[in-house]
Amino acid sequence: MVRLRLPILAPITLFVVFAGFAAPPTSEPRRLVILHTNDMHASFLPHEAYWITAQPRPMVGGFRELFFVADSIRQGRDPVLMLDAGDVMTGNPITERTFKGAQGGALFEMMNLIGYDAWCPGNHDLDISQANLRGLAAIARFPTLSANVVNDAGQYPVGNKPSAVIERGGLRIGVIGVISQKLSSLVIQKNLVGLRVLSPEQTVQKWIDELRPKSDLLIALTHEGVDEDSALATNVSGLDVIVGGHSHTRLKKPLLINNVLIVQAGSNCENLGYLSLTVADGHVTKHFGRLLPLWAQPGRPSSTLTVLIDSMQAEIEKEYSEVIGTLKLDWFRKDPARGIATFITEAQRTAALADVAFMNADGIRKDLAAGPITKKDLFEVLPFQNVLTTFQLSGSELRSVLRFHCRQGTRILITGMEAAYEKRPDGSVQIESIEIGGKALDDSRMYSCVASDYVVGEAKRYIGIEIVQRIYTDRSVYNAVETAIRQEGVITKNIPYRIRQVSQGEPR
Repeated sequence: MVRLRLPILAPITLFVVFAGFAAPPTSEPRRLVILHTNDMHASFLPHEAYWITAQPRPMVGGFRELFFVADSIRQGRDPVLMLDAGDVMTGNPITERTFKGAQGGALFEMMNLIGYDAWCPGNHDLDISQANLRGLAAIARFPTLSANVVNDAGQYPVGNKPSAVIERGGLRIGVIGVISQKLSSLVIQKNLVGLRVLSPEQTVQKWIDELRPKSDLLIALTHEGVDEDSALATNVSGLDVIVGGHSHTRLKKPLLINNVLIVQAGSNCENLGYLSLTVADGHVTKHFGRLLPLWAQPGRPSSTLTVLIDSMQAEIEKEYSEVIGTLKLDWFRKDPARGIATFITEAQRTAALADVAFMNADGIRKDLAAGPITKKDLFEVLPFQNVLTTFQLSGSELRSVLRFHCRQGTRILITGMEAAYEKRPDGSVQIESIEIGGKALDDSRMYSCVASDYVVGEAKRYIGIEIVQRIYTDRSVYNAVETAIRQEGVITKNIPYRIRQVSQGEPR
């Protein structure tokens, strides 16, 4: 039998170094287990394992199972440090609910009860506002670490601090938080006013140099992706471990680059990362890492955590369980011909009475299986608070946008436009035909367009041009799609995607 234990029995102890004195690293070999999560995206409840075809699919994830597995490991002989590498927010309606003054605050109260020791914010933790992130950091009874997010005065403005030294099992563990330097392209611009993102590599090296005399082990807790983590490991000196996030990478065993261990646990609370270390003389001498699948098991004992989980689930089900339509075929987000992406894009065009609509494919966060569609299902597909934004483009600009789209292969969906193009071996694009509203494109005419405020803010990256004049509407993308589903009622067929690549000699 596993004895449940609340985190208060395993407190964080911050190691204090007196001015002018730093104790040498411990020479006696000591063991440590690092438990880690990343990109949980508000998945506090279990969900179907979508990658399994057998019916009924098993349920995976959720904070109940996460707590049980983590607590079981804490009952072992080795001390445990538990870290999260960001994107706790965005993905479930719990992030819309205010708890202790912050939207999504209940997630951080749950993380308190699970027993986290530190976290670094990810880009989606800024989806609501800087003030809300400060509120989340205030709820967390563990440090919010982000050394490279500062304001113009060089201060840490979102409840963050650069680093912490945590003592666990006789080891002094320095933890440095870092967020992606691409933050400006990942978050709505209004939520970034006054923020600066410093170089991850230069910032981490600065804090390595600061913390190494005070620490037996140095960890970078990052939200930037496994490729960037690999570059970080290559270009800094003195780091031992990178606990990463952002790229949703399931590293079944640690990467070892430049003597730095890199770990990441996938996403959506489907796995708990486990890394066992032996440390002596300020170095990792042995390691073993793996992912622990969090298969949901019925009958877990009740606790303070489960009471909070159940209460939040009940509130969400009361508000979001309404069925708004029925889907007669599966919708897959990665294939424009399979329905969900074109339906969402076309719903925006209809709502805005626009000629052309654009949708970023990475803004569609979930596939939908055939069956009833609830408001909760749609929220999990479109969890962002994006609003419809309209603008005008000339025919010649739309031609340029199409060429950019075809040449770059950008992950953008376009409806209202029917086009055929040929992509040649040298990478050039030949546009064969373009129609808007059933008529040939007129280069001199102005056409009305719509996209989310996020896509408009990142228009250069998504469609190849800047949008200078824009009108923000008072209607959200979610609302536009919900209206379209309600009007359709029963969805029996897909909307064809009408931008197609053709081969030489193929009918246009």
